[in-house]
Amino acid sequence: MKQTLDTVWQRRGTSWVWDEEARNQVCVAAQVWSLREFLQSVGNWPEDLPSNGSNTLVVAGLEASLDLLTPDDAEAWLGDAIKEAILSFQDFYGGEAALIFWLPAGQGRIKFHPATDSIEWRCAAPNSDSLLAFGRILWGEANEYPQEILLREGSKPAGLFHLRIT
Repeated sequence: MKQTLDTVWQRRGTSWVWDEEARNQVCVAAQVWSLREFLQSVGNWPEDLPSNGSNTLVVAGLEASLDLLTPDDAEAWLGDAIKEAILSFQDFYGGEAALIFWLPAGQGRIKFHPATDSIEWRCAAPNSDSLLAFGRILWGEANEYPQEILLREGSKPAGLFHLRIT
């Protein structure tokens, strides 16, 4: 998987971030939207976003919502409601804004397969033996993206960045 040290993820595209330092580079806690606020805004996006000089929206709650669903329901919901909301966000801002999903436990839940460049999401108990085809569901396995976000050379990945989901 490609890696990026560039801060483009803070201003463009869609990211899934689990590193607190990375999140703190773009927002303070009071600027984070709930997943409910995000989904209710589809089709009615604000002109100015709450974070990073009006360039960024950080959303919390995706991880907890996935944990409440069965693997089959989570896959359907990701592919329908969440992907539709991401596409709506991208279209409204014309690719000139960043959408960041805050996933505090994401590092332990995202599973990368180097041989295939596929990315999966490990479900929570009692379904912790199940994996969702995260990449296939959200970006159709476009292997030129996502990229691992690095905050500095040699650091552990802080998240994943995808410039444009189609």
